[in-house]
Amino acid sequence: MFGSLAKKLFGSANDRRLKAYHPKVAAIAALEPEVAALSDEALRARTAQFKAELAAGKTINDLLVPAFATVREAAKRVLGQRHFDTQLIGGMVLHEGAIAEMKTGEGKTLVATAPVYLNALAGKGVHVVTVNDYLASRDAEWMGRVYRFLGLTTGTIVHGLDDEERRAAYACDITYGTNNEYGFDYLRDNMKYDMGSMVQRGHAFAIVDEVDSILVDEARTPLIISGPLEDRPELYMTIDALMPNLEADDFELDEKQRTVNLTEKGNERIEQMLGTAGLLREGSMYDAGNVTIVHHVNQALRAHKLFSRDKDYIVRNDEVVIIDEFTGRMMPGRRYSEGLHQALEAKERVQIQPENQTLASITFQNYFRLYEKLAGMTGTAATEADEFMDIYNLEVIEIPTNRPVQRIDDDDEVYRSVDEKYKAIVRLIEECRKRGQPLLVGTTSIEKSEILAQYLVRQGYKQRDFSDPNAFASLYDGDQGTPDEKVFAVLNARYHEQEAFIVSQAGVPGAITIATNMAGRGTDIQLGGNADMRIKVELGDMPAGPEREAAEAGIKAQVAKLKEKALAAGGLYIIGTERHESRRIDNQLRGRSGRQGDPGHSRFFLSLQDDLMRIFGSDRMDGMLQKLGLKEDEAIVHPWINRALEKAQQKVEARNFDIRKNILKYDNVLNDQRKEIFEHRRELMAQESVADSIADFRHLVIDELVRAHVPENAYPEQWDTAGLHAAINDILNLDLPVEDWAKEEGIADEELTTRIIEAADGNAEARAASFGEEVTRQIEKAVLLQTLDNLWREHIVTLDHLRQVIGLRSMAQRDPLIEYKSEGYQLFGELMRRWREDVTRTMFRLQVMQQPPEQPPLPFMTAHHFDPTTGEDEFAAAGSGFGQEAPALAISDAAAMPVVAPEDRDPNDPATWGRVGRNEPCPCGSGKKYKHCHGQIA
Repeated sequence: MFGSLAKKLFGSANDRRLKAYHPKVAAIAALEPEVAALSDEALRARTAQFKAELAAGKTINDLLVPAFATVREAAKRVLGQRHFDTQLIGGMVLHEGAIAEMKTGEGKTLVATAPVYLNALAGKGVHVVTVNDYLASRDAEWMGRVYRFLGLTTGTIVHGLDDEERRAAYACDITYGTNNEYGFDYLRDNMKYDMGSMVQRGHAFAIVDEVDSILVDEARTPLIISGPLEDRPELYMTIDALMPNLEADDFELDEKQRTVNLTEKGNERIEQMLGTAGLLREGSMYDAGNVTIVHHVNQALRAHKLFSRDKDYIVRNDEVVIIDEFTGRMMPGRRYSEGLHQALEAKERVQIQPENQTLASITFQNYFRLYEKLAGMTGTAATEADEFMDIYNLEVIEIPTNRPVQRIDDDDEVYRSVDEKYKAIVRLIEECRKRGQPLLVGTTSIEKSEILAQYLVRQGYKQRDFSDPNAFASLYDGDQGTPDEKVFAVLNARYHEQEAFIVSQAGVPGAITIATNMAGRGTDIQLGGNADMRIKVELGDMPAGPEREAAEAGIKAQVAKLKEKALAAGGLYIIGTERHESRRIDNQLRGRSGRQGDPGHSRFFLSLQDDLMRIFGSDRMDGMLQKLGLKEDEAIVHPWINRALEKAQQKVEARNFDIRKNILKYDNVLNDQRKEIFEHRRELMAQESVADSIADFRHLVIDELVRAHVPENAYPEQWDTAGLHAAINDILNLDLPVEDWAKEEGIADEELTTRIIEAADGNAEARAASFGEEVTRQIEKAVLLQTLDNLWREHIVTLDHLRQVIGLRSMAQRDPLIEYKSEGYQLFGELMRRWREDVTRTMFRLQVMQQPPEQPPLPFMTAHHFDPTTGEDEFAAAGSGFGQEAPALAISDAAAMPVVAPEDRDPNDPATWGRVGRNEPCPCGSGKKYKHCHGQIA
């Protein structure tokens, strides 16, 4: 009660924060006449003036008001768009490193120009992050006109660029790109062997568009770069041979949950067999050094006890081919991950194909926390405000709309069955079509879109293939506003221009658009249609002149008439076919209507058979509704149901947040180690000579060898001189008279260490002299970096395997996270010890040819990012390899094909297509994704 009273008297925290920006907005407005009077050249010259002021000691904050006024005027002249006051406030929020929540249609793309320009003046580079390549290219070109007008450079990072193109884009003042590309470039940079070949130049400031989609929805799955692992068939075969020796009480099998685990007795039996086979490195099977062995044992156990030949897979042509459990079809080219497929190959005694190894990985959570300043913008972030603050230290500020929202949001309608729900939706669609009201129907999945499409088809509607941009012509020809033909569009292909055109025209009177996941599509639904998009598509390359001007004027006039008809019909109607787990996603859909003060309407339809309703006890509600006499095709509508659903969604969101937070706690262990390893690499690459590091490694290794074989305060006769002699011979490749030295009277371990160091240093100097100074420098740096990289890759796999089995520690009343941190720390210490030892061993055994060594090539790599909702790899078979000589390793036979530029593909000849990404538009021109068209698996 007191909280609400204080809010009425003093305003909310958000209101007070917004109030603080008003004086700056007024100051920008006061400068407007002065700036507007400047010529184009004088306006452009302000950029150099601002940079000079920064060099003279002013701060970025000092320049906010004049810089924002400059951008506002430049946008007016170049784009014909003047920043609203609310857009300036949004820009200030972004500049301060916070999240600006702005409703759809408020012009977030333009909002970013002011803080981007201001921060780019510092010369450190500003990154603007989008959700797909199309938006990155579109926004860089569109807003780049403002930046270029003001004398700043703009670059774009999209898939398919080589290192030189990427380096040039990152060298620009402002760089647009996707979250995936930024993350992968960071990982690849930290696999390079010299500073000059790296493409990124730092992480000063980033603005993330659709920040909730990138930093929340996609935060659960890491970006992964993988490469082929060295072949280890003997390990798989050895472990496989142990499986038939297990008895029924050695494991617990749960076929329903598809899990199998060793019992305590089984653990003892396997441990004994592994020891006999010589596979255990030390102590117990579950010690840190043996986690990889445990992982392979678990996978072999799954292969034998959970997977059946001719049911889960078949053996054909000496290959294990997976059978799809839903369709019963073979899926050639697809392979189980994490060594499971190799375990099945060992079980069936067919050729074991090499496993892919993770070369580098990072989550978006940890990548974006690298930036000195991070900001974001979206239409829906307030519901995740706690997560943004907790994980990213980002405050969410709600920016008011430029005009009041006129949209009417109806209470949800709840039906008993899915069939009744879809029938009610179809009835409403028909009502909207008859009065010429544009309609957007949002679904939670592609499958749900197709189900609704079938209902519409049964009612006489026709689904159009919108690969032809003129497919919408019947909706606006003759300015009728209401199409005679009953047609609808289904949008479930993503990330290409055709989709943007369809979305932009979804506001045409009578248009019916069914779409899955409306977040991040980057194109406003404007009532009457988007004139600029129509001009671009319909007029294409028509040369400038009177004819084009007349055509443009005709399109604009037609759109204006259609907008009046759409407004008269009530604006855009939003229908939600189901509540999403997250209310934020529902709000994104709702926010597509009512842009810039337009009228609109929204309503969600639910059934007791929907996933969210079913999870939260719809059985009891169904029984209650039957007793109350709810008839077929009747709905229950009440604000209480809305509130109950919102609470249910909050519970699901809280659970998902806990999952992401828990994942982050584990990933932070790897992230801390990753940062240290990458820092080591950068320091080494930046040094002209690493001779001091090599010498330090050598001396530390000798100290460790002496300590291992010469106990503290022990007499010389208690020293393990034979072991020390053998270790020195193995690592330093030196035959030193250690036994004789130990017999000398009065010798101490310090003296012994000194003699070994002197001998090793002398040998190292002689070897360096024989190689030559230049060659030695190259060798030392290459050995340091390559050895570190190889050990780091092994370490990533070991930590991954440890993470999979660490949960079992909870059965012993031990916290798995603490155990993981502890053992991860031990494993990292072991990695550093092995690095020193392996580098030292290599340097003392290396033989150099006459030719100086060239920079070692990077291993062939493949990019992966798994969709957290579908589990599908966005980059699978999408030509995502980064190597020069080898084909991409992906989950399709098409992966072995070359990448062919789209313009070089003949739509009628699949032989000319090369490797096509599963999520790319099919080259045949159907408008479908390749995986749903010619790329369908038979």
